[in-house]
Amino acid sequence: MSTTTPPRASRFPLRHSRRRAGPASDTPGDGRRPWTILALLVVAQFMVVLDITIVNVALPSIGRALGFARADLQWVVTAYALCTGGLVLVGGRASDLFGRRRMFLAGLALFTAASAVSGLAPSPGVLIGARVAQGIGAAAMTPAALSLVTTTYHGAQRATALSIWGAVSSGAVAVGVIAGGALVSLLSWHWVFLINVPVGLVAFVVAVRLLPASERATSAGSLDPLGGLTAVGGFVAIVYGLSGAPVHGWGSIRTIGLLVVGVVLLIAFALIERSVREPLVPPAIWRERPLISSAVVILGTSGILVGSFFLVSLYTQDVLHWSALHTGVSLLPFVGAIAVGVHLTGHLIGRLGSGPLIMAGMALTGLGSVLFALGPDHARYVTDLLPGLVVLGLGVGLGFPAASITAMAEIRADVAGLASGITSTAHELGGAVGVASLAAIEAGGSTVAAGSHAAFAAAALAGALLVALAATAVPSVRPAPGTAVAVH
Repeated sequence: MSTTTPPRASRFPLRHSRRRAGPASDTPGDGRRPWTILALLVVAQFMVVLDITIVNVALPSIGRALGFARADLQWVVTAYALCTGGLVLVGGRASDLFGRRRMFLAGLALFTAASAVSGLAPSPGVLIGARVAQGIGAAAMTPAALSLVTTTYHGAQRATALSIWGAVSSGAVAVGVIAGGALVSLLSWHWVFLINVPVGLVAFVVAVRLLPASERATSAGSLDPLGGLTAVGGFVAIVYGLSGAPVHGWGSIRTIGLLVVGVVLLIAFALIERSVREPLVPPAIWRERPLISSAVVILGTSGILVGSFFLVSLYTQDVLHWSALHTGVSLLPFVGAIAVGVHLTGHLIGRLGSGPLIMAGMALTGLGSVLFALGPDHARYVTDLLPGLVVLGLGVGLGFPAASITAMAEIRADVAGLASGITSTAHELGGAVGVASLAAIEAGGSTVAAGSHAAFAAAALAGALLVALAATAVPSVRPAPGTAVAVH
């Protein structure tokens, strides 16, 4: 394992300056800005993150109500995550070209409207289509909102605002498991989507009044739509091929053909990025070893994390016949263990460096998956499920923030925003690919329990591969004391 130890703390302030200052019309001056704008923006971000875990808990109810095939249910999560992750870089570029306020409002309007359609969806096809629209809205809204935070607040206010942003994003995961269970148990699955509608409408009205007028772009630019389409298309083809493998066969022409098409589209994306004038991802960025290797770790960790939410939600409700609320409460130790792991990372990374923490985190992630894979068909919570939840959560809490810090350690200020976008994309796409892969393995089992055991065995193997990657390819960095740590 190679070791890169920054000689001084000045290499890490990039975590607080991921975007360059906006044009003069954006600059608010030296005075303190009111926190009302931040409150509005974090509410919008809260909805975006919440919409992953809150839906996971409701999946069994959605599947029964709309008649989803067992192998297709994962698309309720995957469609949203694919579009959010695949298009977030396009959304960031669009906010620079067309104005942050304009893109935030457009994304919020689309997200809110798509939430209404999702909640009223009469069939699987309508729901998945609405989830695609939600993902597109989130991809437009999130980078615009974060850019508004960084251009509205300055100095100590900006540091506080970004800390609150990260805390709210992480907190939405915990709220989602409880809110999803409560809404499904007390009302119906429709409300995990419909709850966004009144919040989104109020946020839109407040945003129109509160946010400053959109600035004009300082120079012409391109969205690189062909690059964005080939990237998303490649991941969609791969995920679609994986999801249908249990039904059509892993060696079928359909499965292999879709996987080949996906790989070809991703290769086309790489070639397009080398030839266009303003690529979404400049080719030079792939030579940033700490960033790229850490992004792979983030992608894998996110896949195991979101996939585990999916598997545990299905298992507890379909096999153990728990209510959605019972399932949500049972997942709280998982979320709590993640928070403990993040806290430990913040205390240990200055002394141990990021490398050992990433390896320890990935090892614990794999071990937690092994505990699930070896559990009985009808598990008991305290002895069979709780240990796996706690160990897996600790692993994610240790490894994910350490990988995030490593990714940004040697990034120049002029590309810090792009690097942040790459790690965010890895997070979202990792969740989509992880759910698709583990759901495909689960659907191929003779029973839900047997399929879940096989899927967790695959997750354990992925954890072992991530340990090997961390040991051989991810540099270890040791940030200065006080470096901020976040899990999302």
